[in-house]
Amino acid sequence: MIQRFRVPLGFLIAAVVIYLAHPTGTLLLLGVPIALAGAVLRALAAGVIRKDSVLTTSGPYAWTRNPLYLGSFLLGVGFAIMSGSWIAAVLIVVPGCFIYPHVIRREEAHLARLFPDTFSAYCDRVPRFIPHFRQSSHFFSSQQYFANREYNTALGFAAILGIFVWKWLLF
Repeated sequence: MIQRFRVPLGFLIAAVVIYLAHPTGTLLLLGVPIALAGAVLRALAAGVIRKDSVLTTSGPYAWTRNPLYLGSFLLGVGFAIMSGSWIAAVLIVVPGCFIYPHVIRREEAHLARLFPDTFSAYCDRVPRFIPHFRQSSHFFSSQQYFANREYNTALGFAAILGIFVWKWLLF
């Protein structure tokens, strides 16, 4: 149920956050690096994952089992900071604290069924969410990045950042 509504809910929250946002130069300087780190993490993950066909354990998947969700969470924290509104920040961060654990548990159960011989050992080596940085072979593929349509995150990042800068400069 939650899985089905998280994307439409995200768009609704984004619209409300944009409306409530009162960004300042300082808040943009504080939030952009965090949001950018999230976008880069998502891009790196999207460049290696081949959903449901192979258990991906390289690149950012060697640091955390959920780099896409961690990247999304960092994007949210960055935009929460940039928004300059505690209401907007709560709207961004709190749903993620409830939605991500549920979605992660469901996806991990799915992966355990798909990859019964390897997923358990992977879980023993790699933390669920908070990364443990270690060296990894990383086979980033721009073709895979585009196949996973991760450019949508980059476009959304640029659009919302552009709106925040516009609001900061004009209001």
